[in-house]
Amino acid sequence: MKKNTPRNTIADVARHAGVSKATVSRFLNHREKLLSPQIAERVDAAINELRYVPSPMAQALKWGRSKLIGLVVADITNPFSVAVLRGAEEALRKAGYLVMLFNLGNESERESAALQALSSYKVEGFVLNAMGHDTGALLEAASQGKPVVLIDRLHPGLDVDIVALDNRHAIEECCRHLIDAGYGELMLVTEPVGKVSSRMERKQAFTQMMADAAIPGVCIEQPQNDAQALIQNLRQFKDKARAAPAIICANAVITLQVVEAAASLGWRLGIDVGLVGIDDTPWAPYVGPGITALAQPTDQIGQLAANCLLQRLGGLDSPGRNFRPQGTLMIRGSTRGPGISADNLRKRENSENG
Repeated sequence: MKKNTPRNTIADVARHAGVSKATVSRFLNHREKLLSPQIAERVDAAINELRYVPSPMAQALKWGRSKLIGLVVADITNPFSVAVLRGAEEALRKAGYLVMLFNLGNESERESAALQALSSYKVEGFVLNAMGHDTGALLEAASQGKPVVLIDRLHPGLDVDIVALDNRHAIEECCRHLIDAGYGELMLVTEPVGKVSSRMERKQAFTQMMADAAIPGVCIEQPQNDAQALIQNLRQFKDKARAAPAIICANAVITLQVVEAAASLGWRLGIDVGLVGIDDTPWAPYVGPGITALAQPTDQIGQLAANCLLQRLGGLDSPGRNFRPQGTLMIRGSTRGPGISADNLRKRENSENG
């Protein structure tokens, strides 16, 4: 087995170039004007020949700049988290920063540990899609002068920038579409709401929409890993419905669970029950007749969050800002409408498309 080659140090570069360590340090810190062109060339050649790479942590300790950003996500298995991370990482990378990721795995008690761990690496700021429970840890991070930007979830008492979906608009779009398609009783299925602001906003918007439309509506909070409870709740909802029933799933994780439950019940999506989910996924068009979904502008959300943080790192000092981009409804067969066959659906789509 090949042994690892020892990492070259600044002392190795100095010996190779025949100069002092202070001379190499001047070159690395872009102070080559203090050096003669000949010496600068020797140092540059030695760095390239030895493939020397300065330690980011050593530079951070010396200069107070790590060029690292801490990114905390509530659940890396949620497609929303992955998509937003991609947008944020791309924007930060283009600005010369690297991202350090901490996944909470939906365990709220790990929030403080995540922030402490990332702070130990001298990160310059935080982009957080956290659980929303440990505001104290965030306040401590902010008090250390590290800018904080929130994604998706508010933290009461924390005056920082937040970028999140316009949840009221999202729920209203889903409800209006289902009502227009002929569904007369709606159910919202969400993960346990707790203090998670995005879940609270979606539940409140659903309750208000049902009251305004004078349509029966029910909301259930789906515990994790309890498929039987979900099946029982769905069966009870459909059995009691006096009009065509439809389900709104509060995120992609719930959508997949509801699709599995509907399959076990033998339901035909779009015929026996309507289904629309918040968060569009690559698999949504290919499940059954295609899953209607409210697509979040995840790249935009991630890039907005990254740009907010870069502005704060650049010295912007203003009250926290609230950015709420809107989603786009992607209509597919799972909301074709009660009693409408696949053939009639294609005819209707062809007619609408001219």
